[in-house]
Amino acid sequence: MSGHNKWAKIKHKKAGTDAARGKVFSRIIKEITIAARNGGGDINGNPRLRLAVQNAKDANMPADNIKRAVQRGTGELPGTVYEELTYEGYGPAGVAIMIELVTDNKNRAVAEIRHILDRNNGKLAEAGSVAWMFQKKGSIEVSKAGISEDDLLGIILEAGADDMKTEDDYYDIVTSAESFEAVKKAIEDKGLKISNASLQLQPQNTVRVEGKEAEQVLRLMEALEEHEDVQNVYANFDIDDSVLAQLNQ
Repeated sequence: MSGHNKWAKIKHKKAGTDAARGKVFSRIIKEITIAARNGGGDINGNPRLRLAVQNAKDANMPADNIKRAVQRGTGELPGTVYEELTYEGYGPAGVAIMIELVTDNKNRAVAEIRHILDRNNGKLAEAGSVAWMFQKKGSIEVSKAGISEDDLLGIILEAGADDMKTEDDYYDIVTSAESFEAVKKAIEDKGLKISNASLQLQPQNTVRVEGKEAEQVLRLMEALEEHEDVQNVYANFDIDDSVLAQLNQ
């Protein structure tokens, strides 16, 4: 696979902190609402909703919360009207950034995102400026416990996966957007536990950042992630693990 999402790996290690902030529930509820609005409330006929509901269950979200989010999306219950937005930008060292939002106030959201970028040595870019650097890919994380790398590789390649990377305690499986559901099902059919599954934008090439610029990039990414309307942030930076360890001290 050309390029990789370094921020996804960093976020994986920080997942407990994000959960404590309550941001995970907020993001999932918005995603369920949008998915139900766009594709209907039947998870069997709405892959996006099915994935969102599964992620909600994995995050231990109460069933009533899930049901209400679906009903708000389908119009059965009154609720906030959300709009999906995608902004493009540049960070320190020319790092390309894609920012996905769900908001009830577009004007406020774009002004605040622009402010975050400006304050952290970044800038908002015109539509199309950096989107071409990213591809929509599926990412499925499976614990190393219970299956060997070779056995899992055989399962996923037969189902249509593109690649698999071995991280510290999990396998990160990469699929095309089209084969994501089939690969996920093949893993589940073998009784394997999926710790995380999502469709995300992955960079085709990366920009190496070091020193002060690396610190600035991470600060910018965290500031964007903390915004209440931001669902996902993707970037094409690469930071050496040894440099990352120093920054986290």
